[in-house]
Parts: sequence; C-alpha cells; structure tokens
Amino acid sequence: MAHDGQDMTMTQTVILPDLLSLTAAAVPPAEAILDIARTRVRDLVSKDGRVSAGLIEANQTAAHGLAWLATYVESLRQMQKWAETLQGDGKFGEIDQLLHQIAFGEYLWQIHGGIQMNQGEIVRLQDLGLTASDQVGLMTDAVVALTQGGNTQAARLRLVALMQEQKANVMFGTSGLDEELEMIREQFFRYAKDKVEPYAHEWHLNDDLIPMEIIEELAEMGVFGLTIPEEFGGFGMSKASMCVVSEELSRGYIGVGSLGTRSEIAAELIIAGGTDEQKQSWLPRIASAEILPTAVFTEPNTGSDLGSLRTRAVKDDNGDYKITGNKTWITHAARTHVMTLLARTDPDTTDYRGLSMFLAEKTPGTDEAPFPTEGMTGGEIEVLGYRGMKEYELGFDNFHVKGENLLGGEEGKGFKQLMETFESARIQTAARAIGVAQCALDIAMQYAEDRKQFGKPLIAFPRVASKLAMMAVEVMIARQLTYFSAWEKDHGRRCDLEAGMAKLLGARVAWAAADNGLQIHGGNGFALEYKISRVLCDARILNIFEGAAEIQAQVIARRLLG
Repeated sequence: MAHDGQDMTMTQTVILPDLLSLTAAAVPPAEAILDIARTRVRDLVSKDGRVSAGLIEANQTAAHGLAWLATYVESLRQMQKWAETLQGDGKFGEIDQLLHQIAFGEYLWQIHGGIQMNQGEIVRLQDLGLTASDQVGLMTDAVVALTQGGNTQAARLRLVALMQEQKANVMFGTSGLDEELEMIREQFFRYAKDKVEPYAHEWHLNDDLIPMEIIEELAEMGVFGLTIPEEFGGFGMSKASMCVVSEELSRGYIGVGSLGTRSEIAAELIIAGGTDEQKQSWLPRIASAEILPTAVFTEPNTGSDLGSLRTRAVKDDNGDYKITGNKTWITHAARTHVMTLLARTDPDTTDYRGLSMFLAEKTPGTDEAPFPTEGMTGGEIEVLGYRGMKEYELGFDNFHVKGENLLGGEEGKGFKQLMETFESARIQTAARAIGVAQCALDIAMQYAEDRKQFGKPLIAFPRVASKLAMMAVEVMIARQLTYFSAWEKDHGRRCDLEAGMAKLLGARVAWAAADNGLQIHGGNGFALEYKISRVLCDARILNIFEGAAEIQAQVIARRLLG
C-alpha cells in the first residue's frame, strides 16, 4: 500500500476538481436530451393526435429505448441527490466520490454513444429520432469533462484499492439511508452471513427447499410482517426497510431474500382490496408466518398477458366457488397455506374485466404428498437457479374456494387489485437484484484476491480490477434508484414508473455482475462447485419474473408517452 503522500497525490489526479458542481451541471443536458427524445418518439407513435398502442408495438426499439434513456437520466438525478446529501452531512468520502464520478462518466457516455438494453441490443439516440445536431446539445463542457475524465482506469483502480481496505464493512461506499435502516441492514447482513450464505450453495446443488428453521427465524425477526400495519400484527415499517432486508437476505441467497415476496404481495392485495373481515382474519397470520402464501397468476399459454387467462371460477348454489384450469411458474406452492389466485368469474369476457382474485386455502404438502388438497394437483418444474422454494405447475379441477374468500367481496376486480401490488413487488425485486449483484461482487472480489496467476493475484490486473469497480458502481446506481422508488411509495406517491425503472436497471446490473464475476473465475466459474455458478443462474431470472425486461420497458414507455 502506498504511503499517505502517494495516496493524496493519486486522489488529486483521479478525482475531478469541483466534482459535484460538474455532475450537477451535467444533469440538465441529459434531461434536455430526454425531452427531445420523448417528443420525437411520441410523434413516431401517435395517430390523429393520440398515442397508439399499435404504433408503440411497431416501434418497440424506439419506445423501449426511450424507457432506458429515462432510466439512465433518473439514475443520474438520484446519484446527484445522494452525493449532495452525503456532502451536506460531511460523509462524502473518497470511495463515494469515485463511485459518483465513474457513474456519471460511464452513463453519460452511454447516453451519447449507446445504452445497452442487454448484451445484444444497444439503443442509440438516432434510434429515438434525434438528429446529429440534436445530439450536439448533450456535450456541454461539464459532460465532456466527465466523459473524458470520469471513468478512467486510474479511477477504477483507486476505487478497488479502497474497496480492498473497506472489505470488512457491510458495503462499499455510503448508502445515504438513516441510522435506523443501517442498523437493520447490519442485523440482516450478519444473519445472512452466519445462517444463509454458508449453506446456500448446498441447498442449490441439492435442489433443496429452504429449511423451515430459516423461515421460523425470519418470522421471529419480523420479515413477513415488516410493512403490514401494526393494527394487523405487523411492524408498520417503510418500503425502504423492505428494500434493505430483501437486499441483504438476497446477498446471502436469493431464495431466502424472496421468501417475503409472496407475503408482501398477499398483504398488499388484502390491505388495498380486502374487506375489513379479510384484513382482520388474514393479515395477522401472514405477519406472524402462521400461514405462508403463494401467488397463483400465470398460465401456460398466457405468460405476461394476464388479461387473457382462462382459469375459471364458477359460483355454486351455496355462494362458494369451484376453480378449474391450469397455472404455471408458481413459486413455493407445495408447503404454503393460501394462494392469491386469479381466475375468470365472468365466462363471457376475454380480457381483464372478467377476472377476480381469491384467497384460496389449501393444505401444506409434504415431500411424499406435495399437494394433498382435493381438486388440486401439481408437479415440479426443474430450473437452473432460484431453487430454494421450487417452481410448480398446478392443475385445478373443481377446486373449492369459500365465497367469503373472494377478495373484496366483489367479482371483476381481480386485475385492478393485482395492478395495485406491482409497485411494491417491483421495488422488492429491484432490491433482490441489488443483493444478487452484491453477492457476485463479494464472491468475485475474494476470488480475485486469493487466486494467483503469473506471480500475482488476479486483482492486480487492471481489467480484473475494472470489472470489480464497475460492479460496485452499478450496484450503487441501482441501489439509489431503488431507494428513490421506495421513498416515493412511502410518501404515498404513484411510483409505477420509478419502480419499473429500478427493476429494469437492477436486473441488468445483477446479470452483468454475475457474468463478470464468473469471467474473473475463468474455467473454475463454470464448475458447479464454485458459488459464482449458482449466482449466475440466480441472476438470470431477475430479467424475466415480475415483468420481463421487454414488458417492463413497454410499461415505462407508455407512462412516459401518455
């Protein structure tokens, strides 16, 4: 390690002068480019003065590219807000400055030259209808300074050197959250490190269900009632707290970080759409984990098109319902007690208007008899990753649901009720993605320090160190975007746009981190015995569930254009 004088010289040459002033000055040009792009894409997808769904679909590259551009601009806004807050609190240290500088240097260059929607699709400003003269307006003095001097090899290497010094800390850099949330983070970081991470790979390789002991311990720690109001037996905490808990548990193992997702969805459905009796009956038991819920929405032939699902619910003479149909990709289905089940109650409809939501009770299964409840069958879907709760196909044949378990007591409201949960679900998924990305970084960094090649550790090679640096930078960007969406939700604001952006970016960041982590391992990363192989498989699902990336970009685009 260099002595203090050398460190100071390196800092002075690596971190740009007046960094916060530069980055503050770079945000308006990016916003201006977004405004032009929005206008050009709106013109492209409008007919007779109105935005056309058909034209959005016909021009998906432009529409989805607009969603990605807006996500990048919002990311820069939130990074600037984070940095200014830390500066005001006297906490904007060297590692935070480097994370901030590299983030702006990289994302501004991508806005100018092409944003990676994924490995094979890069969207450029001309794809959004911007001319060369439009694009010149982006390259102000501040933007040029950041794109030329922000994300340099020297900055990345200095960042990694600081990361090596801080490795004993819970995270690289400063989150910007308050002391209470950081205490919660510390608690769940320690729990995951001691009780989850050492066993996760074995659970994955054996395709084991997460032990009930873990679920019971998480219940005692309040995970399943975290955001449920106190009057219904929960802790009444913020969505930001849910983010921190989900992030740290997913850092240990995404399956454990996802245990609370179904409880979150079920509780949101009941809080937003349930009757008083349903709230009193179900919420305390969900909060305590006396009952474990699962979400039963997707069908084999509908995928993301939930409005066209065909599973039907027929009301009998007693006011109860009989459910018949098939469902797929049902997580944790076997040992749960209740299903939030979406079915068609109006047989004359073919879209979302005929759908209803049920709190369908079932008996938890065993290994020998996973689905013992009459009228219900199921089979496991073997999957690459995300294994701790297992995935199932379910069949229903006159499956009985009590009439009192129709959510809200009114038919035809199911799709609307489900839409009201998507904000929280996507915020939580973004937090899980951050945890997976952080897990990949943890594993890759340790390997890069331990593995020797050509007489020195891998981390001494600039391209290896640069991969680690960019993982840390993008984790912080996704983190701030996710915390912002949670903050909006906690303050009662509509945040489907922000939550969608957080999920869209977080999923890509997780996959990139896992992929680069495996690359650092070389051939060993392809071996099942190395943990990074699991993380790669786990990361891949994040771009698909809770709205595939393409669907997510479509939803964001429609909101931006509407």
